[in-house]
Amino acid sequence: MTAASSRAIQPPNVQLTAELAREGATTLASYQAAVAATDKLPAGELTMPVLGLFGEVGSLLAVLKKKSRDAAAYAAYDAALSEELGDVLWYLTCIARRVGLDLGTMFRTLDLQHARLVGRPLGAEMFSDLQRETLLHRGVEPLASAIQLAKHAGELVGELPEGIAKDQNRLATRLAAILRALLTIAGAADVDIGAAARRNLEKTFSRWPLQFAYPELLDTEMPTNEQLPRRFDMLVEEHQVGGKTYVLQKCNGIIVGDRLTDNKAEQDDYRFHDVFHIAYAVHLGWSPTLRALLHLKRKSAPMIDESEDGARAVLIEEGIATFIFGRAVERQLFAGLEHLDLDLLKMVHSFVRGFEAERCALWQWERAILDGFEVFRQLKRHRRGLVRADLLKHTLTFEPSARKATALEPELD
Repeated sequence: MTAASSRAIQPPNVQLTAELAREGATTLASYQAAVAATDKLPAGELTMPVLGLFGEVGSLLAVLKKKSRDAAAYAAYDAALSEELGDVLWYLTCIARRVGLDLGTMFRTLDLQHARLVGRPLGAEMFSDLQRETLLHRGVEPLASAIQLAKHAGELVGELPEGIAKDQNRLATRLAAILRALLTIAGAADVDIGAAARRNLEKTFSRWPLQFAYPELLDTEMPTNEQLPRRFDMLVEEHQVGGKTYVLQKCNGIIVGDRLTDNKAEQDDYRFHDVFHIAYAVHLGWSPTLRALLHLKRKSAPMIDESEDGARAVLIEEGIATFIFGRAVERQLFAGLEHLDLDLLKMVHSFVRGFEAERCALWQWERAILDGFEVFRQLKRHRRGLVRADLLKHTLTFEPSARKATALEPELD
């Protein structure tokens, strides 16, 4: 295998449960076990999962509304619909397992109705068993079924104060109605509910893994002189010259890149932003920008050099850094946060679709972003210091410098 072919885009760094990893098609049992493993909501109560279900139903309605309004212009419809169906199913399963129900039990509620119509019951071990209930969705518009889904979800929310959690038969009937509407939408929209369920778990495990295990660095197979340095220190210091403020960086005493300003009328210290690229290298093993600054493009593999280390990849990374910075400014530069909004992480991940960084899990992006802003905030405070990066231990630290630079050294002018 050549270096280029070995760097073809791989699946995201997501560790599934052993059962899911073995299965070609996801069974109801393995799916429900995986939902239990990824359920981070408060234990022993239904309010949060029920509200989560209601919220995801609203998101599903929004997708169907946009499709109805924008028609062919809504290019991301299929993917968005599949994702929202998977999200609703996750919350539905989460609610059911908390009261001792499972998807098979809920399906049997539907099954009894089906048996009265066709004279035979259906078994339900696979998602395909759920979806073969063709009587549920023939000739039905997805939006009309989604309205029914919203009705049932709203009634479930309304019955929480009445103690529906203590009436298992009533709750099973309500959840079965929600499952029925969900299957109807999937069938009418020609969405494989099993595939939607698996993609939902992949997204969830990407965000909340069973264990935080970094994958092999992306350039491991490349010659040493084309690899990102596994450990390095970057001196970052602010200077004043000609009435302007610049940031200059040195690695091993050598100036790296150009003098940086905020490039904005309203100063916001974005001139320290290269620390974000260092953070991407530490936690993702990826930074076309840092490669360019350190002259480490992978020239021995022309396809990688052009597609992964080229100008387009650099622009995408710079765009990601700018986009995240805009969000961070609205949130005190993420100070005090242990986790980031899932939608932000998904948006960032979508930027690198088709590039090697696509294989990086959402938790890796989260760590890169939070670590990068931790050091950025310290640079804002101290204005000068040493950024220490370790790509093997995946650590990023900052050591402030006592000397405050006020002007560039003569050889830099």
